[in-house]
Amino acid sequence: MRLRIEKTIRTIPRGKVSTYGAIARAAGYPGAARQVAAVLRRSFGLPWQRVLGAGGEIKLRGDSAIEQRLRLEAEGVRFRGRRVDIKRHEIKFGRGGRPN
Repeated sequence: MRLRIEKTIRTIPRGKVSTYGAIARAAGYPGAARQVAAVLRRSFGLPWQRVLGAGGEIKLRGDSAIEQRLRLEAEGVRFRGRRVDIKRHEIKFGRGGRPN
């Protein structure tokens, strides 16, 4: 499970984002959004900043949330208030967890 989730996260290109739930579905584990969060906590080298809560919300708190926003802005991701402009930046996954 961990390897499939990691592989799916690695497919998110610079300037794009996805949600915990969408990554879980694309990896073949619908309803496993919490496991996506657990994988991100335990893994190194993943583009963690590109993974958000539903609707483009940064779920991290404190300095981690600030760092996530700064990293996303450096990649060209735009925000609408406190949320990512999800319509503009969300990646859509097709069959097999590959980006469309």
